[in-house]
Amino acid sequence: MERTLNGVLVERRRDLWKRTAGFGLAVVVILGTLAYAGFFDIARYVNGAPAIFRIIVTEGFPPDFRIDASAETLKRAVPWALPLWDTLLMSIGGTALAVIMAFGLGFLAAKNTTPHPAVYAASRGILNFLRAIPELVMGIVFLVAVGVALPPILPGVLALGFHSVGMVGKFFAESIEHADPAPVEAVRACGGSPLQVIWHGILPQVVPRMADTVFYRWEYNFRASLVMGMVGCGGIGLEIQAALALMEYRQLSALLILVLVCVCLVDATGAWLRKKLA
Repeated sequence: MERTLNGVLVERRRDLWKRTAGFGLAVVVILGTLAYAGFFDIARYVNGAPAIFRIIVTEGFPPDFRIDASAETLKRAVPWALPLWDTLLMSIGGTALAVIMAFGLGFLAAKNTTPHPAVYAASRGILNFLRAIPELVMGIVFLVAVGVALPPILPGVLALGFHSVGMVGKFFAESIEHADPAPVEAVRACGGSPLQVIWHGILPQVVPRMADTVFYRWEYNFRASLVMGMVGCGGIGLEIQAALALMEYRQLSALLILVLVCVCLVDATGAWLRKKLA
């Protein structure tokens, strides 16, 4: 009995030392990364503070919500309604495209629903490939491929959609793999086909988690659509890029305020929809 107790204590001490060593290694890596990036260089913050104060307070205040509408410098209120609308539609279209493609890939990339290990490996490889390419690079590629037309958001929709497939499909596959096997076995015991197993045994369990993934990705894609606009895919990001290029910091402040309001509205809408589907 005493030997058993001593063995348990030794094992616990060994486990504690392993965890402590792992935590210490993580701290060293994090601090080393921050030091390499110059995070602890106080002089850089001190030297950069006046420029930040000048841009934000001196040149960026008060925000200017007006813009030149003609050569006669006619002013009109709220000139960015259409770019904001384009940004919203870009995020919705990209998310919808991603969900359509990721739904089937998710079942093929899940170990408990894939028809063959080769299909599983190929599906996981596709998801990894799409997730590895930044949406910024995809936006430039699709901008060259499909060109610019009116409305100019198609390259952004395609870029956000294909990039989001990698992440949405991965979450779909993991939700499917973590489904409770009991309902699945019950449907199979009743003689259900593979499609019936998915429809009656898996989907009822994973649809709420899939919906959460979709709404979270939509919120992310709305913010990512700003970057798409800055590379020429339309939307409010294009207006932000123009304000930065012209050093119109008061208009930039106004645009950032509008973006903040829209992000809050999108987040609130996503939370409301998740609550309704819960």
